[in-house]
Amino acid sequence: MTQLVIVLDATIVNVALPEVQRELGLTDSQRQWVITAYVLAFGSLLLLGGRVADSWGRKRSYLVGIIGFGAASAWDGLANSGTELITARGIQGAFAALLAPAALSMLTVIFPSGKERGTAFAVFGIVAGSGATVGLALGGILTEFAGWRWCLLVNLIFTVLGVVGAAMFLKESKTSSATGHDLWGGVSVTLGFGSLVYGLTLAEEGWTSSTTVVFLALGLGLLALFVVIEAKTASPILPLRILRDRTRAGAFFVQAVVGAVYIGSTLFQAYHLQIILQLSPLVAGFATLPMAVSTMAMAVSTMAMAAVSTKLFQRFGGRYVMTAGLVVAAAGMLYLAQLTLDGSYWAQVFPGLLLVGIGLSGVVVPVQNVALTGVGWNDAGAASAVVNSLMQIGGSIGLALFTALFIDASGGQNTYEATGVEGYAAVYIGAAAALLAGAAVAAALIRTPVTSAPNTSEQETHHVPVG
Repeated sequence: MTQLVIVLDATIVNVALPEVQRELGLTDSQRQWVITAYVLAFGSLLLLGGRVADSWGRKRSYLVGIIGFGAASAWDGLANSGTELITARGIQGAFAALLAPAALSMLTVIFPSGKERGTAFAVFGIVAGSGATVGLALGGILTEFAGWRWCLLVNLIFTVLGVVGAAMFLKESKTSSATGHDLWGGVSVTLGFGSLVYGLTLAEEGWTSSTTVVFLALGLGLLALFVVIEAKTASPILPLRILRDRTRAGAFFVQAVVGAVYIGSTLFQAYHLQIILQLSPLVAGFATLPMAVSTMAMAVSTMAMAAVSTKLFQRFGGRYVMTAGLVVAAAGMLYLAQLTLDGSYWAQVFPGLLLVGIGLSGVVVPVQNVALTGVGWNDAGAASAVVNSLMQIGGSIGLALFTALFIDASGGQNTYEATGVEGYAAVYIGAAAALLAGAAVAAALIRTPVTSAPNTSEQETHHVPVG
């Protein structure tokens, strides 16, 4: 439930953005930042949130995260200006950065190995992979019948359920040794990603402008500084040993690509359906469901064949399944790129969404398990944070890059309501290119067979239950 809420919140306002812009008088730039503020704050702070969850306590971090998330959601829903809404969305993302790694690391601790671990991560992966599309559908329903504010106020229901559920069912756990919070590492990675994404946003108006170049260079420099800090500090928020395994590094890259496509392209998908095909917010929301339904159906089928799929993943490490899935999803995006002004949903959109969903079903189930296999207990929160962080950072980078592609292909029109289809086609082609890049990385790096036993050779991995 927690994973569904934090993922769908990246896209639930997409369908409502035209109404939000009209009511609050948002500029085109502010409209994009309603989404970017959430995913950027979420992704930038996740690493710090993961280390805090490990050392401070996962249940405690979860409770603070979900209560803060609910409070920020209430502010979102009551906002009276664009600045207020964007600020509240950023705060909402910050609390999500504490909430998400706490939830995923508890899953890692509760299911350390065996068949149950595979099933648990399959369920988690299905939710993570389909949450963005579910957000579009739910956003359409709420916008049509209750108004855009309920796209954010609905989180209060999940907040109450999360607090009650945590109090009743979750047990506290944390690392066995005291660790610091690596303040300078947290500051450098947060500012680094922030500068990088802001620079990409400015690139919409020109890649060679001095401001764009300065922010891109500053972002890359701060991220390089972060790596240096993590190599030297005694208690890093991202132990570099987590990145040394080539299979895990490949899975991390694939996760970033999935984030870029799911979060970065779904905004344009919503506008394509409403502006080009003239669908209402409600119909547009439901029109995106084939992607989520096909993802879940194929993934559930994979779970039903658990005995076969487990042997395949143990032998091949998910390499072929993930590579093929990314290629099929890319084919779906290329199909969507063939849209025309007078095309129909069933002929030009539905088949493409179905292909994307089927393809990504071969990615979202194994990628999180592959990325977290072999991680010791003390690093569970940090590794979980990397998985979630790359999804959100990939989404914010994808949104910025796809916006630049859209504007360039639309002849410099800085609005998603352009009357032509060239901009939307460029976004879908860009998404296909990203998916094919992910397929190449998966084929090259994801080779190590998946094992269920955690790797304890690199570090002490004692688990201290509390309560």
